[in-house]
Amino acid sequence: MAAALVAAGALSLTAACSSGSSNGTGGSKGNAGGPKATVPNYGLGTAADSAGPAPAVPGAVKGGTVQDMDQAGFDYLDPGQQYVSDQLSVSVLYARTLTGYKIDPTTGKTILVGDLATDTGKMSDGGKTWTYTLKDNLKYDDGTPITSKDIKYSIERLYADFETQGPQYIQAWLYGPDYRKMYKGPYTGQEIPDNILATPDEKTIVFHFKDAHADAPYAMAMPVTAPVEKAKDDKGAYNNHPVSSGPYKISSYKPGKSLVFERNQYWDPKTDPLRNAYPDSWNFQLGIQQPGLTQRIMAQSGNDKNAIDLSGVADPSQMSTLVNNAQYKSRTVNQYQPYVETLDINTKRVTNPKVRQAIAYAFPMAQVQQAFGGAAQGDLGTTLISPTVAGWKQFDPFGKLAKPAGDIDKAKELLKEAGQLHPKLVYPYANTPRWQKISLSIANALGKAGFEVVRKPIDPTSFYTVVGKVNNQYDIYRTGWGADWPNASTVVPPTMDGRNLQDGTNNYSFLNDDHINSEIDRIKQITDLKTASAEWEKLSEYSLQTDTAQVPFLFDKYFNVYGSNLGGVTYNTVTGVINANTVFVKH
Repeated sequence: MAAALVAAGALSLTAACSSGSSNGTGGSKGNAGGPKATVPNYGLGTAADSAGPAPAVPGAVKGGTVQDMDQAGFDYLDPGQQYVSDQLSVSVLYARTLTGYKIDPTTGKTILVGDLATDTGKMSDGGKTWTYTLKDNLKYDDGTPITSKDIKYSIERLYADFETQGPQYIQAWLYGPDYRKMYKGPYTGQEIPDNILATPDEKTIVFHFKDAHADAPYAMAMPVTAPVEKAKDDKGAYNNHPVSSGPYKISSYKPGKSLVFERNQYWDPKTDPLRNAYPDSWNFQLGIQQPGLTQRIMAQSGNDKNAIDLSGVADPSQMSTLVNNAQYKSRTVNQYQPYVETLDINTKRVTNPKVRQAIAYAFPMAQVQQAFGGAAQGDLGTTLISPTVAGWKQFDPFGKLAKPAGDIDKAKELLKEAGQLHPKLVYPYANTPRWQKISLSIANALGKAGFEVVRKPIDPTSFYTVVGKVNNQYDIYRTGWGADWPNASTVVPPTMDGRNLQDGTNNYSFLNDDHINSEIDRIKQITDLKTASAEWEKLSEYSLQTDTAQVPFLFDKYFNVYGSNLGGVTYNTVTGVINANTVFVKH
């Protein structure tokens, strides 16, 4: 997915995966001051916070049809297969989960609350056991009651051989990393035993994990916990007609062309703390190409005044107009996405930390930011954790915000100390017009510091496969990462743990630091989320300053325009998409 997105030049769609960022060329000037700490809390809400109905949106009215335009179709509507942001943006309309993100329509403050569950879960056994109780009056769109057995069944089907695209946290936490060898799914006639996943009554489901997972409530907010009605499950074909547990149900679906939602009469707003469900229907127009999509929303003729693109970003050719023309200011959204763009350094080949730090000092952040589309599509980033993660704070060990164009003199000084005045760096880049240009800027800046940079074009569709090989013959390459939920437990271990260095690893720098490895094990055992967040933050700072295996340079941002007849347009910083729950049609 990530490689394909690099090829397309689109903003990255996945959460905890390598980022393929925007192909922007316009936009505003760089933000030399760096991002501000505007993280919207991300704490765990109470049982009272988890009660419905959702807080009213000021000025909202019921009725009307929202027109969503999307460049592509939806590969997956089956909640068990949903992981990328366009799918996450639409699933909230029909798939309720055990927990979910409650976003204040006025302030944007975001907390995690119980959605189907009465709260965010009760922890026991040192964080290994999590118990959830379902709310009353939960029903599918055919009126069938939703019980704990439905939740268990939805988890069991994640182990089936066709369920390959969704997140794998819960599956692995229950059975271990080789979970597919341990359990084959419900279609064999076997259930997960009660000592692993229990349903003592119709309202209660108990997860018995192999290890402690203090952040389990956040994993429960992913679509994989949405209930699946066993009688309606026809395996892979279920993808085209998922049963609804939310305020809308599918009225018609023509894959790649259109997707229409109408109200689900059995949804009870008194049980739902997240979804206002103001519109009567949602009409997704699929396969609308750019730049026409953005231009239509800008022009907003006819029904396009009710148009939005929940997950896509504005076409780069329109960025300058959207940023600089005052008429669009009241109907644009510009917020952080959960992704950090990095230049990864192959620590198996570039072994001297001073040489790696010289790369960091010389890196031309400001020029690269402009090539990405300016500040509207990304702030200068100097940390390995995004501002969308709980506990984030500014950290700039190499003075990049003071000298965003690069500090060539400091880089030369470090190379002299390392005894390597002109080290050679083999630099592969995705062979697209944008990366041809960006890679040249980076190579020129490093060249001024004394590096001998050899650029190598790589087929964009295989870029991540190539650089993900442990014995690759490259020294520096651009990657990126985003958190699955606002805790750095989904950033530091996958990108910095050096004990799983095999082809396809997400530790693209192949860093293997004994201190980091042992700290990962220690922090995973901490059951207090705030304490753990602070420890992850500290460890990421240690990695950046001491190992310098990655050079962060940009915090990706979502930027797009919507029709002026829409109100209540809020944003979910966790998934990096518009929050469909609060949107309404004005008249």
